[in-house]
Amino acid sequence: MGKFKEIFIFVVGTSPQVITETIYSLATAKPPIYPDEIYIVTTALGKQSIIENLVKRSILDNLINEFNIPSLKLEEDKIFIPRNKDGSLIEDICSYEDNEALGDLITSLVREKTRDENTRLHCSIAGGRKTMSFYLGSALQLFGRPWDKLYHVIVTPEFESNPDFFYKPRQDRDILIKTREGKQMILNTSQAKIILADLPFIRLGRKINLKGKSFRELVEEGQREIDLSTLHPEISVSLIDRKVEINGRAINFSPMLLFIYVIFLKQKTEYCPHPERANCLDCQDCFRELGELFRAEDLKKYADDYSKISGQKSWKQEALLKKWKNGIPVEVCRQYISKINKILREELQEKTLFSLAAISCIKIYASSRYGVRLEKSKIAIN
Repeated sequence: MGKFKEIFIFVVGTSPQVITETIYSLATAKPPIYPDEIYIVTTALGKQSIIENLVKRSILDNLINEFNIPSLKLEEDKIFIPRNKDGSLIEDICSYEDNEALGDLITSLVREKTRDENTRLHCSIAGGRKTMSFYLGSALQLFGRPWDKLYHVIVTPEFESNPDFFYKPRQDRDILIKTREGKQMILNTSQAKIILADLPFIRLGRKINLKGKSFRELVEEGQREIDLSTLHPEISVSLIDRKVEINGRAINFSPMLLFIYVIFLKQKTEYCPHPERANCLDCQDCFRELGELFRAEDLKKYADDYSKISGQKSWKQEALLKKWKNGIPVEVCRQYISKINKILREELQEKTLFSLAAISCIKIYASSRYGVRLEKSKIAIN
């Protein structure tokens, strides 16, 4: 991959210093990193402070000129403010609804900017309320790529949020400092330290498929994906090799038992009543009565699978269909299921794993329906 387009994203309250301090830190790093675009999520009050200080006082321009940063403008259409339920701009984050709107806005921005593989995100969580920092960090966890960055700016306490300190100038100067005790004193900027902490974070981007719109929906969906990946085993079936692997464990079945098991697995992968759903979760709509599943006309759909399992011998496929020309009787199916589950129980041992991979029975009214509880996304048959 060639040079990235460097995207800087900030969450800011009423202290816009975090913007210039982060830009300064990356511009003076080795090698330096300069922003191609800047995006800011803030409040109405925060935007006013940003414009008053960074634009009208020319502080951002001074930083750019002083450290030879490539030309950069703070564009107002890239300063985002969440709106409350009546559509007005939020002045401060004061309610549950404000927080929800803020989270959705930050998540939407990060999601959009990570879609371009040629961009690299530099996200600073140093500004704004703690919930703003949380949302930005969490959004980057949901959508961040291996090359995206998350930062926190640490400034010498005496200089932190000082109205006259925005970055460490090349030419040191004295500024008036108000201590936490309320006293005033003069300090030189040579005494200031700005540390940019490069924060590690778990990157889920490209590893789970997220379709939700709101931050809350995305978190819930992400948790389900993680739960599925850690709980549900992966089943891989090679028909020709007559090989079944469950979580890497090889399990041997006779050709007929493998054929029966594959029919149940394909109810999940090929005959799911809800193909638009990425996950099965608690859905059991693919479970069917044995008398329906193993009718003669249904066996014909799977006859090629039996041929592969039997070593590509067409006569065995013909013999199967001839033997069960009226379908496989329910009692015979139950015997096969019992033998399959016995093998799985002995091989897998762990109860949760077995319960997901085994052929299960559920009662719906007066009928018994059979299927596999495993997630369809965890099944591979070839």
